[in-house]
Amino acid sequence: MSIRIITKETALQDGSVKEGIKKLITKGLVNFVVPSLVLSGGISAIAIIPLTTIAPVNAQSDEEINIRVYKLASPAVVSIQSQLGNGSGSIVDPQGLVLTNAHVVRGSSIVTVILSDKRQFRGVVIANSRNPDLAMIRLEGVTESLPTIQIGSSGAIQVGQRAFAIGNPFGRFAGTLTTGIISRIDRDRQKLQTDAALNPGNSGGPLLNSRAELVGVNTEIFTTNSTNSGIGLAIEADTVKQFIAEVRQGKIGNNIAPINSPKVITLNGIPLAFTLGATDNTLPDGSYYKAYEFQGQAGQSLVIEMRSNEIDPYLVLFDANGRKVAEDDDSGGGKDARISITLPSTGKYTLYANSYEVGQVGRFTLAGLLGNSPNNQLGNQLGNQQGNQQGNQQGNNFIAPLQSDNLGILLQKNGVLGSQSRVFARDGSLFDAFSFNGQAGQVVSIELVSSDFHPYLVLFSPDSKVLQENDGLPSRKNASMTLQLPVTGTYRTIVNAYDRNGKGSYQLIVKRLR
Repeated sequence: MSIRIITKETALQDGSVKEGIKKLITKGLVNFVVPSLVLSGGISAIAIIPLTTIAPVNAQSDEEINIRVYKLASPAVVSIQSQLGNGSGSIVDPQGLVLTNAHVVRGSSIVTVILSDKRQFRGVVIANSRNPDLAMIRLEGVTESLPTIQIGSSGAIQVGQRAFAIGNPFGRFAGTLTTGIISRIDRDRQKLQTDAALNPGNSGGPLLNSRAELVGVNTEIFTTNSTNSGIGLAIEADTVKQFIAEVRQGKIGNNIAPINSPKVITLNGIPLAFTLGATDNTLPDGSYYKAYEFQGQAGQSLVIEMRSNEIDPYLVLFDANGRKVAEDDDSGGGKDARISITLPSTGKYTLYANSYEVGQVGRFTLAGLLGNSPNNQLGNQLGNQQGNQQGNQQGNNFIAPLQSDNLGILLQKNGVLGSQSRVFARDGSLFDAFSFNGQAGQVVSIELVSSDFHPYLVLFSPDSKVLQENDGLPSRKNASMTLQLPVTGTYRTIVNAYDRNGKGSYQLIVKRLR
């Protein structure tokens, strides 16, 4: 019986060498020492001396899986801007079909869809369903195939498996990835529960598995307090696939319920009592709101306040053309909202009384004055009238008189980054958000001071773009900026900690220099 020495070259030519071994030899994964392979004539057994141990091809670190999932899925995740807010979505057809939540597009037939590469498309809402809370958007003007997300199967989902959420939290941080696990499967409601961080703006975005397949559509956050953290819920994959199939078959169309006609209100300084409840309209982030309408003239001064000790008030004002002209969160003191502007045009204005936090319900009051007096004078009048009416309006015992504007001060806040603050999903750092109304051409200075943490300051323009940032260096106690405001509208300042562990007291002051 003859013995032959098999080298790398002859082994690749030898039909008796198994295909898997050929691949290893080709890749240089098996190290040879002479003799490398010894075969007995007519014997198929292969002796490899020595054999290097190879890690399984699919063995990846958590970091590698995170990166791979994001690279595969993020190009097909979009941001959606509707009439009343922002949301997220997934491209499920290369010709431009986008899946999202119905509440993201509620009240809208046309939306703006922004892709991960910043391209913008006009989107037509072609189908929606209240139960399940899903909608389909068709993009106009698509000239090439778009990236898509594949949809998985509900049957393969298990509690404990990894979960990945990509979306546009707060309508400002498009392409944000958060990770977690599938915490629970609710078969009765066709929902998946996850601990992957979800925030307002994530609605409609995908919940993914480790293969970057959509296993759910993120739809709501269940929380028992005023923070955005809580139990994240997503509509499971099989329900999503059934919805898409019925849309393609023409069984589901655009049945978006029109927004209720706004209630006409008189802005005479007398506080009006209302209750925000679960039967009210919802914004794209799932928060409840009431709509009001009033007639205004170009050049008139407006001061209007929303006060509550049960919810965190938020006000948004639109002009007759549907253009947002002002919004506010906390300018009324504490968590109360206040808008003080000069009306830019003549026509019917629409005011949305909303809560900053999703799911909040409770009593609030609305009071405003419309006239030709300067805003600080109107503010004094409104404060006086609120004080006179206090106790006469049922449920208004929490109203405090409005304070007049301080000369040169647009916003002043003394606060604490802590348990009541919000958390950036991207890095886990704490932040508070405040807004102020500015005029085009005004020069303002913004200063954030803290002796407890390293402050980080961000200013957003009325169209939600970052205007300027300051990292608080080199002092690490003070972050400041001075700039000329480019447009008239509501600006938002973010009080943030430079690192994720930063917390403590701070003072924020926005001054009008000229």
